[in-house]
Amino acid sequence: MVDCTGGRVSDDSSADDIKFLDLTMTHYLSGPLRIVDAEGIPASPGDLLAVEICNLGPLPGDEWGYTAIFERENGGGFLTDHFPSARKAIWYFEGIYAYSPQIPGVRFPGLTHPGVVGTAPSAELLNIWNEREKLLTETNHASLNLCEVLHQRPLANLPTPDNCLLGKIEERTAEWHRIGNEAARTIPGRENGGNCDIKNLSRGSKVYLPVFVDGANLSTGDMHFSQGDGEVSFCGAIEMSGFLELKCEIIRGGMKEYLTPVGPSPLHVNPIFEIGPVEPSFSDWLVFEGISVDESGKQHFLDASVAYKRAVLNAIEYLSRFGYSKEQVYLLLSCCPCEGRISGIVDAPNAVATLAIPTAIFDQ
Repeated sequence: MVDCTGGRVSDDSSADDIKFLDLTMTHYLSGPLRIVDAEGIPASPGDLLAVEICNLGPLPGDEWGYTAIFERENGGGFLTDHFPSARKAIWYFEGIYAYSPQIPGVRFPGLTHPGVVGTAPSAELLNIWNEREKLLTETNHASLNLCEVLHQRPLANLPTPDNCLLGKIEERTAEWHRIGNEAARTIPGRENGGNCDIKNLSRGSKVYLPVFVDGANLSTGDMHFSQGDGEVSFCGAIEMSGFLELKCEIIRGGMKEYLTPVGPSPLHVNPIFEIGPVEPSFSDWLVFEGISVDESGKQHFLDASVAYKRAVLNAIEYLSRFGYSKEQVYLLLSCCPCEGRISGIVDAPNAVATLAIPTAIFDQ
């Protein structure tokens, strides 16, 4: 499968392709796959689909990827108020390791995973998504922000027939417009799984996905060679073209037996994940803390996003003392195997977040 942009990012040092990238056209996915059991009976609504990741990696002959910072006016990222301009780092793969000419002196093993894996929503669940996200976009924008930064990012990406990726549906037909005007964009993770960007879902992992439609209609893609917790620069993993081998098992009636709805209907559930046994092993870590006081000195109440932002900024400030630009460190923290944690979420008024960086990835 191609990378999430469909091959629109080039293997070069210029960030112009990132600066002008049309973000209304993502993700390029494989699927939907109709899942049936050994007797040929399809998965049914209310079942649970156990999806095991058997094997995955970069496409042979295409062993490279990229990490990027989007332009403020083109999506931005977690730290857009500090890094408003587009940047890009190209990573080359040597077996399980990645290195970048744009960030010298760094080499680390990748924990390769799909950013997107999910089932299809029912018409009822799709309506729930569209109604709640539309309501969010209609609220007072001035009252909603992410770490005091709002202006560059839409609050939600609502259905539109513009730049739809609808498989074999003929473009600009009545059916194309009908589907485009109701089909949810794949930007966020939702009840069906989707774009959860969980870096530990690698070889040997298993995902238990709720089934909402006949056959489950499983889709996957957005392959990452490596990613740091939070994917903080937005295009923050090492995005790549890759292959994925899956094994699926249907657990009949599994939604009711194993998933607990949290919401007004039985559809308000979330997947369960089992992490596989194959991960990079590090013994030495440098850990940075952040609290929910922003860089202007303003106190926030148990805001984990502000606390994590402070942890990331503290790491950037420290690592930039060792010969790296702050943009280089920002890109690195998006894609290296760093570990993010919400360490405290109850001690008012300060949430505490931490970011742990394995020191073995550096040559100094």
